[in-house]
Amino acid sequence: GTWSGCNDVDIFILNTYESSMNTALQNRLATLATALADAQERAMQDIAGMGPSAVAALVTLGPCSGSTIGTLAAIVGVTHSVAVRLVEPLVEAGLVERRAGQDRRAVALSLTPAGAALRQRLLAARAERVARALATLPAAHQAILAEAVDTLLTSLTPDRRVADHLCRYCDEDACGAHCPVEERAVAREGQAP
Repeated sequence: GTWSGCNDVDIFILNTYESSMNTALQNRLATLATALADAQERAMQDIAGMGPSAVAALVTLGPCSGSTIGTLAAIVGVTHSVAVRLVEPLVEAGLVERRAGQDRRAVALSLTPAGAALRQRLLAARAERVARALATLPAAHQAILAEAVDTLLTSLTPDRRVADHLCRYCDEDACGAHCPVEERAVAREGQAP
């Protein structure tokens, strides 16, 4: 940092303090991210009795009805063949249906009414776990955190592909008109050559 009016020893001490604070913040932020991810994952797995990729597929297919296996694979972050194996038990359980896609090779996926109901329960469980953590902060801290989270999410969204993957567990309606991830992806798409 810039420490005007300080001698070399003071500057060394302040820079060391600043560096250790950044290291501590990085470590704590990573631990918080892990704790929140684990809490959400456990809550959703307890309800659905399935792994995180299957849960992500159910959540994703809500706003992305008609997606192909390839699109779903990219969003969830698995290979095409894994997505095929992932979708099969969801179809067998009556949660997802396959329809003919826009061409003969493609299959369009959508949630059944049972799949949509399970998706809503999954999103409610996710929201409850995060709300429980946020409730420990006073309103003023929540407002500061909201601004910081928006800034971080914006910086972590280089393109549409990453945006879709980041939001694989999202309740698309929760952000309303202001989703920093979507806004960044749209802005980046407008900058593409």
